[in-house]
Amino acid sequence: MHSHLHMICRAAEGFQLTDILRDFKRYTSKKIVKQIEDEPESRQEWLLPFLQKYCEHLKREQRFKLWQDGNHAKVIYSNSFFYEKLNYIHQNPVQEMIVEKQEEYLFSSARNYAELPSLLEIILETPQLKTYL
Repeated sequence: MHSHLHMICRAAEGFQLTDILRDFKRYTSKKIVKQIEDEPESRQEWLLPFLQKYCEHLKREQRFKLWQDGNHAKVIYSNSFFYEKLNYIHQNPVQEMIVEKQEEYLFSSARNYAELPSLLEIILETPQLKTYL
């Protein structure tokens, strides 16, 4: 998606998902800003000041702010909830009218599930979750 990211993920043993998301945001922010600064980006003259503006309220010193604070994490508690969220993620570019079919969106795991060439490396898993009654 052009303005946000959806993913289903888990932290490996000994790691915290909150730490992984924090580090992901930090790493990608730096890379995106560097790309904007280094490449002939037509939107550079307004985009960098725009990203700087979002730092004005911060207590910590930061040049640019790309990601919103926090996240909207949901615990996957059943197989049906897993597939509900996976379907939502895959349908998001269709709902936004970016593509007609979910597997057409190049940055979606829908391509992996459809066994099409993909830009993403993902692990296709069927969740083995406990169902709680």
